[in-house]
Amino acid sequence: MSSTFDCADPDARADGLAAAARAVRAGQLVVLPTDTVYGLGCDAFSAAAVRSLLAAKNRGPDMPVPVLVGSWSTIDGLVLGVPAAARTLIEAFWPGGLSLVLPHAPSLNWDLGLTKGTVMLRMPLHPVALELLRDVGPMAVSSANKSGAPPAADAAEATTQFGDQVAVYLDGGPSGASVASTIVDLTADEPRILRAGAVSSAEISEVLGREIVAG
Repeated sequence: MSSTFDCADPDARADGLAAAARAVRAGQLVVLPTDTVYGLGCDAFSAAAVRSLLAAKNRGPDMPVPVLVGSWSTIDGLVLGVPAAARTLIEAFWPGGLSLVLPHAPSLNWDLGLTKGTVMLRMPLHPVALELLRDVGPMAVSSANKSGAPPAADAAEATTQFGDQVAVYLDGGPSGASVASTIVDLTADEPRILRAGAVSSAEISEVLGREIVAG
């Protein structure tokens, strides 16, 4: 049986975060609010949990799962190296709607799908998500929806789609405007915008001091 916790109530929020942390550590799935849409998440270092996440979404490993982190410094242990452009973008836009694609550290024991040696990282601007991430560490988090269905904008929509496939639902209220994060690829010498979203190319270009275009 799944459990839903109203994070607008301080006691329920504390209980929900504790229950979600236990579920993540047990390899189960949780639904959590983020600053974009609701996310379906699990322990990033549990290959079985990630497989369960992909199965719940009716998705294959050809669409790798992004990773959410709870602090700027977390990425140092996750990637092969943090280029200057990544540091600059993190300081300017994290937490927020910017995802960075970087080569992941080869020593990491994880399987996020067919990543070709990369990982997509983001720090969400949502207090509930950040508190959970700071407790359990990096989580594999994808939008809370079945493949082909719209992302859940609240916990009720997520419950309708996933039911008891998810152990804990953290209800943070409506997610607001469904604006995806901007994705910047930093695996080559020149940054590339793979997906336009919450952070504009003009903002990214201004921070980096050179024009960055999509493509």
